[in-house]
Amino acid sequence: MVVSEYTYQYESKGVYFVIDSKSFYASVESVKRGLNPLKSILVVMSEAANTNGGLVLAASPSAKRILGITNVMRQRELPKDTRLIIAHPRMNLYIQENIKINQIFRDFTTEEKLLPYSIDESILDMTDTWSFFDKTPELVARQIQTRVRQETGIYLTIGIGDSPVLAKIALDIEAKHSPSLMGTWHFEDVPQKLWPITKLDDIWSIGARTAKKLNAMNIFKMGDIAHQDPYQFRSKMGLVGEQLYALSWGIDRTDLTDELKPKSKSYSNSQVLPRDYKRREEIEVVIREMADQVATRIRAHQKQTSLVSLFIGYSFEECQIQGHHGFRKQLRIDPTNDSRTLMKIMVDLFEQHWQGEVIRNIGIDYGDLIDDVGVQLDLFQQPARQIKDNKINQVIDDIRKKYGTTAIMRAMSYSDGATAINRANLVGGHNGGNSYE
Repeated sequence: MVVSEYTYQYESKGVYFVIDSKSFYASVESVKRGLNPLKSILVVMSEAANTNGGLVLAASPSAKRILGITNVMRQRELPKDTRLIIAHPRMNLYIQENIKINQIFRDFTTEEKLLPYSIDESILDMTDTWSFFDKTPELVARQIQTRVRQETGIYLTIGIGDSPVLAKIALDIEAKHSPSLMGTWHFEDVPQKLWPITKLDDIWSIGARTAKKLNAMNIFKMGDIAHQDPYQFRSKMGLVGEQLYALSWGIDRTDLTDELKPKSKSYSNSQVLPRDYKRREEIEVVIREMADQVATRIRAHQKQTSLVSLFIGYSFEECQIQGHHGFRKQLRIDPTNDSRTLMKIMVDLFEQHWQGEVIRNIGIDYGDLIDDVGVQLDLFQQPARQIKDNKINQVIDDIRKKYGTTAIMRAMSYSDGATAINRANLVGGHNGGNSYE
C-alpha cells in the first residue's frame, strides 16, 4: 500500500447543497391527510394488480422505525397494525410537489446552478449566493428547510459539502441520521469522517458487487482506497478505480452548468407485468405493444434504429429454478423505425431464446440511432407495401399526438395479456391520479 497525502491545492472549494425530500411519496400523502410526515405511520403501496400483492414504494420514518417496514416489502409481509395507513401512488401529485419545492430552491441560487437529480433530490451550487442570505451556509440551509416545510409540509434533509460528492455523502451518512436533518463535510473532515467507513456500499456510487471486489483486494474501508497508488489502482479497476480514488478524497470537479451531451442515445421501455406470464401468445402481445410504442418514440425524434435489445426477466420462482434472472439479447439490423418491422424483429428475437420460462419483466431498447432521412426500400419487399406502412405509421402517430395514446389502438391491445391500454394513464409505471385516497 502506498501512503500519500493529497493537499487539495488544485481543488476549488465551493459550497454545495444536496437536498433530499424525506420519504417523499409518504410525506406528500401524509400532508394531504393533515398528518405530520415524521409521525404518521403510512406506506405508499403499488397497486396490487401490478405486483401480485403490491410493493411498498415509500414508507414514512415512523412506519420504518416502529413497524420495521422497508421499501419493496410486499403487502402480505406488512405487519397487521391498525395504525398503518396504506396509500396508493399518485405520481402526478408528487411531480407537482417536486416542482413547487424546486421553485423555492430557485430563490436561493441561479437556474443553471440547480440540478434536480431525481423526483426527491436536488443539487444546488450555492458558492456564489449563500452569503446573500445569512452568515453561514448552515443557516441558509435552515432557511430553505423552513420555507419548504411552511409552504409544502415536507421536511428536507440537507448535505453540505466543499464538493458535490462530499455534499452527497454528508447527506447519506450524516444528515439523514441527524436531529437537525443536516450535515456538513469539508475536505479537512475526510480523514475523520469518510476514511473510517467500512460498509463500502453505504457510499454513493459503490454497489455491492464493487464492494465485494474491493474486499477481495484487501480493501475494507474508504481510507484503504485513499492510500492506494492511483496509477496501479486504475490499472486494476479501470476508469472506476480512478473515480473511486477521487471519491475517497471527496474530489468532484463537476460543473453543474455544463450541458451534458450523451455520446450514444437510445430509447427504451420496460415494464413489470401485472402477473406471471406463461403463454407464448400473451408474452408476444406485450412485446409487440412495446416494440410499437418505442418505434413511435424514435419516429417522433426523426430517428431510425440499427441495434435492438430485448430483456426478458423471469418470475421469482423461475429465478430460483434457473439460477439467474433472465436474459438480454441484442441484434444489429438494417436501420428502420417501422412498427410492423420492429414488432416482427423483437418477436423473432424472443422466440429464438425463450425456452418456456415463466416471465414477469420485459424490456426493449432501440440504439445506434441514425437520422431518419426517408424510407430505405428493401429489395426483398414490395416497395408499395413499405411506402404504405410508412404512411400508416405517420397517420397513427398524428392521431395519438393530437388525441392521446389510446385514441387509436391496434387490435392486439384488446387481446388477452395486453397491457398498453391499462398502462396508458400511468406515470413512471404507477397511478398518476390526484384523487384523495
